[in-house]
Amino acid sequence: MPIRRVTLYILSGAVLLLFSLSMFFVTVASAGHTKQGQPTATPQPGGATTQTAPSAKTSDPNLSIANEVCLGCHGVPGETITLPSGETWDLYVTPEMYQDSVHGQMGYACVQCHTDVGEYPHPPFQAKDLRDVTLKMREVCARCHTRESELELDSVHAAARAEGVREAAVCSDCHTAHEVRRLTDPNTHKMLPDVRQWIPERCGLCHSQIYQEYAASVHGSALSEGNPDVPTCIDCHGVHNIEDPRTAYFRLRSPYICAKCHTDSTLMSKYGLTTDVLNTYVDDFHGTTAVLFEKLSPDAQVNTPVCYDCHGVHDISSTNDPATGLKIKANLLARCQACHPDATTNFPTAWMSHYVPSPQVYPLVYYVNLFYKFFIPFTLGGMALLVVLDVSRGLINRRGKRPTQMTEEPDETGQAMAETDASSAADAAGERSDRDEDQDAKTASDEVEEKNG
Repeated sequence: MPIRRVTLYILSGAVLLLFSLSMFFVTVASAGHTKQGQPTATPQPGGATTQTAPSAKTSDPNLSIANEVCLGCHGVPGETITLPSGETWDLYVTPEMYQDSVHGQMGYACVQCHTDVGEYPHPPFQAKDLRDVTLKMREVCARCHTRESELELDSVHAAARAEGVREAAVCSDCHTAHEVRRLTDPNTHKMLPDVRQWIPERCGLCHSQIYQEYAASVHGSALSEGNPDVPTCIDCHGVHNIEDPRTAYFRLRSPYICAKCHTDSTLMSKYGLTTDVLNTYVDDFHGTTAVLFEKLSPDAQVNTPVCYDCHGVHDISSTNDPATGLKIKANLLARCQACHPDATTNFPTAWMSHYVPSPQVYPLVYYVNLFYKFFIPFTLGGMALLVVLDVSRGLINRRGKRPTQMTEEPDETGQAMAETDASSAADAAGERSDRDEDQDAKTASDEVEEKNG
């Protein structure tokens, strides 16, 4: 009996051990299988997160498709689809260009963007024309670049699309679809040097006239010569959340946009430009009006001039340019007459440009300011001192009268008391004299009676 019981215990333990080992291996295998089939999230430049390139062999039927499989068809020219509009949608993707793109360099797979392609034949893609294709593919970018997508939805482009302007730019209009270039250094996260020149060219695909004006401007020409210090489109208008430059708010705020560069002492010193442009503008009657409206009524339509009313918007020229430069008096007068049609030849001389008066520049104004800088404090300070001295003397005089009055009051009282005492003494002497006279009279009367008696 004990032997049977021991044997039973041993067999039960062996069964439990085998069951535990089998469950352990099943769990490990299942975890490894799941990990292989689900790619991990990797941070991307710009703050979004996306997925790493999956292995060509996974359990997901979409992610199991390697890029080579996709390029077997789409890497061969001639693969097209005719859309309902009659337009031809070219499905060819240049393998080399994709490999050179930022997505290709980082190893992203085609199916990480085209997640619904499935196995071949692909499910139908509904689009009525080529523009409809581009607009629908915007959501593909938004899956990974969530932050940029949200910012773009608050832009002038998104507002235009909402109003039915289908041509308003979306992601691939600027970045392309399969040839997305790297814009920042992966180590420093700073913009790459050649990107600054690329940006106006991309904007110029839609804004061609503006691009031509910018390219001929003092900024655009310097950029074409390789100068990285000059502003491009995004420095003034923003990147994804581009606001409408036609609003009153943008107009009133535009001087501060210009000031981002033109008040940078390090940057301006390289070109011998003053950094007082914002201060001198704000101190001027034009700038004072603009600042007041910006703070009190930013959406009000005002006609006070801002920087680009005088210097231009995209066609900004050097101030020394003979044709349009504002250092030329005739050019400056023409600018003034745009708002002041009755302005005469001497009208611009009332404005000191963006100079601060000095002994070298506008010396008369400088010395008048210097005179008043000392004259006004001296005058006001002298008046204040006079008031203080007058009040002090009044207080001193009041305090000096009180002891004198206190000294004079006892003398008068004593004199009155002396007079009273003298009067009392006189009365007493009179009474005594009357009594003496009565006594003398009585004595005399008594003596007479004695003699007669």
